[in-house]
Amino acid sequence: MKVKWLGHSSFLITAEDGTKIITDPYTPGMMGVNYESVKDVADIVTVSHEHGDHNAVDKLPGNPQAVRGTGAKAVKGIEFKGTAAYHDASRGGQRGSNTIFCFIVDGVRVCHLGDLGHQLTDAEVALVGQVDVLLAPVGGNFTIDAAGAAQVAEKIRPRVIIPMHYRNERCPQFPVAGVDDFVKGKTNVSRETGSEVEFKAGQLPATTQIVVLQPAC
Repeated sequence: MKVKWLGHSSFLITAEDGTKIITDPYTPGMMGVNYESVKDVADIVTVSHEHGDHNAVDKLPGNPQAVRGTGAKAVKGIEFKGTAAYHDASRGGQRGSNTIFCFIVDGVRVCHLGDLGHQLTDAEVALVGQVDVLLAPVGGNFTIDAAGAAQVAEKIRPRVIIPMHYRNERCPQFPVAGVDDFVKGKTNVSRETGSEVEFKAGQLPATTQIVVLQPAC
């Protein structure tokens, strides 16, 4: 399974059989999200919530099948489990709801937190279940910040964390923190020079590794 960070909260996940999943497609230029348009063609797209920097399915090439909302949904042989969460710490009172999506690709358990804005309860952690690769927002302001993301990761205990939803040179005006706040003082950090990394079941790190990717778009 390959994971490519397109930018913002959008990833392209490619299975060994060629099935492609895109998470949270964005509208370029919205709210300082100045990444280029996504050119990759996917079979499936997940949408964590209905904000324009996360639900731009119509901006994607091709005709991917969209997965939204809570519960279990099977698409092209992959089961997606949506867990209800919120975009803020007041149970959606400020920014609305958010869906955490978990799914298994080639035996690797992936969890995309979307725009999670609060700490998870024990019951929510149990619903999320076992996670190998956690795609987590770390920039704060609109989502959990670096410290909050670290707390969530400590509860979920993934094998790999890939940060997302943070300011970088592609979107210097995006009003959130950069990734350095999240990785500061940590020794388990791999800063990749590219946008894509590959994972195989049975070959994941024994202890949690943070993998920082470069945006592809």
